[in-house]
Amino acid sequence: MSSFIPFLESATGSAGSASTSSSLIGTLIPFLLIAVIFYFFLIRPQNKKQKETEKMLNALKKGDKVITIGGIHGTVSSVKEKTVIVKVDDDCKLEFNRTAISSVELSDEEKAKLAEEAAAKKAAKKIGKKSSAAEEAKTEENK
Repeated sequence: MSSFIPFLESATGSAGSASTSSSLIGTLIPFLLIAVIFYFFLIRPQNKKQKETEKMLNALKKGDKVITIGGIHGTVSSVKEKTVIVKVDDDCKLEFNRTAISSVELSDEEKAKLAEEAAAKKAAKKIGKKSSAAEEAKTEENK
């Protein structure tokens, strides 16, 4: 085996070291691309959703209509540091951890407000597109 190693060294020479560095870069590029793809498609959206959930749980207040992870619908009766008391029926109140709340139902007023904001954004986008198209037409006429 020892006689084989000098033969290998003499055959590759200095060109072997250059090809090893280029093959190393060629091997690392796919791994880096996979890491970037994982970040943008898995890690980043998960962190974003987790922040939104924390924001929702911190904003819980008395009177909010909530849905628990188990599917129980109710109204928040009181809010404590780590728990929430949910009124399910006239005589029934249940205490849940804050993390057991999966979503907060929006009231009709909040839904209307969100719809108005969405319509305003959509209108602003249309106006922006029209003005940019008009500017393009003017620049073409000037040419």
